[in-house]
Amino acid sequence: MTSVVDAPSVDGPDTASKVGHYYRVEGVYEVGREKIREYARAVQDFHPAHWEDEAAAALGYPGLVAPLTFVSIPAMAANKLLFETVVVGYDMFVQTEQVFEQHKPIVAGDRLVVDVELTSVRTIAGKDLITVTNTFVDELGETVHIMHTTVVGITGDDGVDPAITAAVENIMLHGVSIYSADKSVEVETTLRPEGEVPLSVEGAARIPNTTLSFDELTVGDELPLRDARVSRGDLVNYAGVSGDGNPIHWDEKIAELAGLPDIIAHGMLTMGLGAGFLSTWSGDPGAVTRYGVRLSTYTIVGREGGQVEYTGRVKSLDPANRTAVIAIVAKSGGRKIFGLATANLRFR
Repeated sequence: MTSVVDAPSVDGPDTASKVGHYYRVEGVYEVGREKIREYARAVQDFHPAHWEDEAAAALGYPGLVAPLTFVSIPAMAANKLLFETVVVGYDMFVQTEQVFEQHKPIVAGDRLVVDVELTSVRTIAGKDLITVTNTFVDELGETVHIMHTTVVGITGDDGVDPAITAAVENIMLHGVSIYSADKSVEVETTLRPEGEVPLSVEGAARIPNTTLSFDELTVGDELPLRDARVSRGDLVNYAGVSGDGNPIHWDEKIAELAGLPDIIAHGMLTMGLGAGFLSTWSGDPGAVTRYGVRLSTYTIVGREGGQVEYTGRVKSLDPANRTAVIAIVAKSGGRKIFGLATANLRFR
């Protein structure tokens, strides 16, 4: 996997020198059917294949299908060590970009091994853009999903109130920390072993059971609008289900210390809502092969709640592979929260 190293920030954390750091999480993550339902509820994705065995079977799946962004749950736990011992020296992180590559839909009962790699550090305007790649491998030793997460490392020099660290420690769940455990620990960089893990053969061979066939699509076709409401209760629920307990999503004081106007929705939650928008239209959650989102701003969730409006259109078609690229627009409060968002889907 290609690594990118740019010059480290002046007088800032030297994260760039750790690019390439890799480890495989011990043990496996077993995908539970009730966890799938729990997560689908958290991202308001009510496609029947996430909820009913019969509906999943009708699409050709051996069990309930996990929503596309479900892999963020095992990734959150897997990346904890990296952000406690390697990516250190920051006061907080802001998610900026996410890419999901689905090579085979994940279903209940799957047992996944999770790899973690620090693949890129770019310094732009004095800020470090840090990319972590998670590779999910099934029991056959094949890659079923790859997820790339890019965050900006923020320090006190970027307008974050230094009091935020102590304030967060006072309100976080016992045993959970969103900051580095020990910034003074020196960790030796271990690189990924030589050799690529093969992609899922079964996933490549599968023909999606989409509502529309490829032959019915035309460039410029518009997807039906989705208007999603998000409450503060939804944010608390998502934090618990996903494991992302960052208090900027549920505590007004912490959000203020972080320089935010109010509590904001998880970026991954808004992406999960967008993934559901796609699966509702396509009819098959496994039709998406790639889903990439660059966040341009946040969704404010005040005491009256927040709202995200999703629209999309067919941007291009590939007859040879029967695939389409969908351009997605997500707006909240009249502002685009997705700066750039596209999804690649395969059709029957």
